[in-house]
Amino acid sequence: MASEDVKTSESAVSKIVNLAEEAKLAGEGVKAPSYAVLSICKSLVAGGVAGAVSRTAVAPLERLKILLQVQNPHSIKYNGTIQGLKYIWRTEGFRGLFKGNGTNCARIVPNSAVKFFSYEQASKGILYLYQHHTGNEDAELTPLLRLGAGACAGIIAMSATYPMDMVRGRLTVQTEKSPYRYRGIFHALSTVLREEGPRALYRGWFPSVIGVVPYVGLNFAVYESLKVWLIKTKPLGLAEDSELSVTTRLACGAAAGTVGQTVAYPLDVIRRRMQMVGWKEASSVVIGDGRNRAPLEYNGMIDAFRKTVRHEGFGALYKGLVPNSVKVVPSISLAFVTYEVVKDILGVEIRISD
Repeated sequence: MASEDVKTSESAVSKIVNLAEEAKLAGEGVKAPSYAVLSICKSLVAGGVAGAVSRTAVAPLERLKILLQVQNPHSIKYNGTIQGLKYIWRTEGFRGLFKGNGTNCARIVPNSAVKFFSYEQASKGILYLYQHHTGNEDAELTPLLRLGAGACAGIIAMSATYPMDMVRGRLTVQTEKSPYRYRGIFHALSTVLREEGPRALYRGWFPSVIGVVPYVGLNFAVYESLKVWLIKTKPLGLAEDSELSVTTRLACGAAAGTVGQTVAYPLDVIRRRMQMVGWKEASSVVIGDGRNRAPLEYNGMIDAFRKTVRHEGFGALYKGLVPNSVKVVPSISLAFVTYEVVKDILGVEIRISD
């Protein structure tokens, strides 16, 4: 009897232990998805904040860049960065420097959120495939693989928010003297959709796709590769215990932004000009051919390149590069550093480099 009682007791204990284990696993099963969702939300918030902070800081230079890109060469208003900013201040006041920034932030917040999150996911997927292909579970992403992950992230983010970028360009270009004015983001979207059709919202999308590959790809690849190199080599004592100072990370972001925008800038000019096609009232600011003040019509990306170079020379592909270069240094730097700082504040353990 005693033996049977012992066996019965052991059986009962075993059942209790099994039930406890099942409950624990069930609890973890419930907790894991909620934790994953929370982590995703935190990552998206960090990316959105990074985009808003970085873009607002350089809004005047962003507007001037677009005005330089599309101004009529036979009616020059903006001759350079300093003169251009002074002209905007004199003719439109302080608010003129930030015209279009609300639209820009409305676009850049989701764009930045999706871009950083997409990069993290693309990096994980590419790293998994790379480790599986090489058979080395300790393999790390190479600069080329980071370029690929950044390109994927840029394409996804740009495609998701492209209509906002299109109307942002038009809102930024219009002035107090424009014959026709869009009243805001939604008015611009509805007007373009009604008068020019849904395809107009994605005009210039193809050169944007091509341009985003080197731009965003190089941004992420250069930034992360520089960080990894500095952490491993520790030149001049810049890295301590696998950590870089905010100043060093800002410098890495500045280098990444400079490389990326220099390579991709001509495509950005073509994209912006193609976005203005169909807006007849933009003739005072969009390029004309000298004989006719109406804006040139482009039949595609190649045609836009050809006509721009033929009428204005190769240098036209780099119009607005100076203010763009000036803004890229703080913009990209602030975006990367703000993203990582906000994730630290929100308690997200994984950074983009991890």
